[in-house]
Amino acid sequence: MRAIHFRALWTVPVVLCALASVLYAAPQAPSAQTAPAAKPSQEKPAQEKPAPRARVRILATGGTIAGAQASQTEYGYKSGTFKVEDLISAVPSMKELATLSGEQVANIGSQDMNDQIWLRLANRVNEVLKSDDVDAVVITHGTDTMEETAYFLNLVVKSAKPVVLVGSMRPATAVSADGPANLYNAVAVAADPGARGRGVLVVINDEVHAARNVEKMNTTNVEAFSSPERGPQALVHTGKISWFQPMDKRNTVRSEFSVEELQKLPRVDILYAHANMSPDLIDAAVRGGAKGIVMAGVGDGNMTEGALAALERARQKGVLVVRSTRLPTGMVLRNNEVNDDKSGFVASGEFNPPKSRVLAQLALTETNDPKRVQQMFDMY
Repeated sequence: MRAIHFRALWTVPVVLCALASVLYAAPQAPSAQTAPAAKPSQEKPAQEKPAPRARVRILATGGTIAGAQASQTEYGYKSGTFKVEDLISAVPSMKELATLSGEQVANIGSQDMNDQIWLRLANRVNEVLKSDDVDAVVITHGTDTMEETAYFLNLVVKSAKPVVLVGSMRPATAVSADGPANLYNAVAVAADPGARGRGVLVVINDEVHAARNVEKMNTTNVEAFSSPERGPQALVHTGKISWFQPMDKRNTVRSEFSVEELQKLPRVDILYAHANMSPDLIDAAVRGGAKGIVMAGVGDGNMTEGALAALERARQKGVLVVRSTRLPTGMVLRNNEVNDDKSGFVASGEFNPPKSRVLAQLALTETNDPKRVQQMFDMY
C-alpha cells in the first residue's frame, strides 16, 4: 500500500509536465478580447536642436575697461592700453553666451571723446546693424562720458537691435577689476531678446540702464552709475536678467535725427551758474561761435540777473538757450522761476546739462525754434 502511494505521487508531476509541453507546443489562436503585443519601436525620439546663439559685435573705444596700471599698488593707470581682442580673450565664458566678433573704433580715455568720434561710431553702428550676420552690438567705453555717448547713439541709431555700452571703474590690471564681469553681463544683455526695442542701454555693476536716464554719480566707486529719476531697466547678475518696464520716450528707430550725412555737429556750450555769476562767460561763448548754451543753473535752472540778461541777448542773436540744473536730481520746470515763454528759452525737464547738450546739438541740425526744440525735449 505504501509503495503504490509513493508511485502515484511521483507520476503526478510527470503527467502535468507532459500536458504543459503539449499545450505550449500547440499554436495559440489570438484571443478575441486580447490584442497581440506590439513590437517595441526602433525609432529614437527626436532631439530638439539648441537655439542658435546671438551674433554680437563688440566695438571698442578704449577707456578704463581697457586700461592698465604701472603697478597694482598705484591708483594711476593708462586708459585704452588693451585692444578688443584682449578684452574678448580675457572672458572666455562669453563665447557660451553669443558668437562674438570685434573691432577697434577708437582707443582713448573717454575724457577725450569728441563729436568726430561720435559721428564715426554712430555710422559704424548703423552699418554693422544693417547686416543680417549681426544681432546686437556691445560698445566698450570709458565711464567719464559714457552717458553722453549712450544718449547720442540712442537718438541716431536706426535699428531696434540691441546696442549696449559697458565700462568699468577699475582698470583691467586692478586686483579686483570689475571690467570682466561687466563685459560678460553686457554680452548677456545684448544677446537677450528682451533688450530688443528698448533703445541704447548701459550695463555696469549688475544693473541695466536706459541711455536717456543714466548718470555717473561717483568719481571712483564701482557703484557709480544710477538712473536717479526713473531707476534701472533691469538687473543682471552672472548673465541672468530681470527686466523692468521699458522706456516711454522716443529712441532709435522712432527718432527723427540722423547723422548719415553730417560732417560736424553744432557747437553747444555748458556754463555753470553760481553765486555772483558774471555774464562775461555767456558773452564769450557767443563770440566764440556757440550755437547753443546750456545753463547748469542753481535750483530750478535759475541764475543771477546779469546772467539772465546775457542769455536773453544771446537768444536775440539766434543762440539756442536751454535751462538745466547743477543739482543731481529733480526736474527743471518750464516758466517756473524764469519766464521761458518771454525769453525764448527751453526748459530741460529731466535732462542734466550733459544730456541737454547732446539733445540740443541734434535739435540744432533741424531747427532753432525754441518751441520746436521744447517739444523735442519733451518727446525724447
